[in-house]
Amino acid sequence: MAERVRVKALNPPGHVRAPWYLRGKQGVIERPLGTFSNPEQLAYGLAADGKPLYRVRFTMSEIWGEAAENPDDTLDAEIYGHWLERLDAHAP
Repeated sequence: MAERVRVKALNPPGHVRAPWYLRGKQGVIERPLGTFSNPEQLAYGLAADGKPLYRVRFTMSEIWGEAAENPDDTLDAEIYGHWLERLDAHAP
C-alpha cells in the first residue's frame, strides 16, 4: 500500500523546493529516490544536510479541485522529506 503524505503548507522566506501549487495537497509516495544534499541550504552556500527525496504522485482533482479537466490523471513531483507530513502511521 502506498504511503499517503501531505506537502506542508509553509511559507518560509528564501529559496525553497516545494512548488506553491502542491503545498497543502495530499498525494502518495510513488517511490523513494535516495538521500541528497539539501538544496535549500546549498542555495546560500551553507553546509548541506542529507535529506531524503521522494517521488510523490498527486491526482489532478487533488491539485485543481473541480477545475481539473481530467480528475483521475496524475502528476509526479520530486519533494524532499522535510516538506512532507505522513498521513499514515509510518515516519519518513
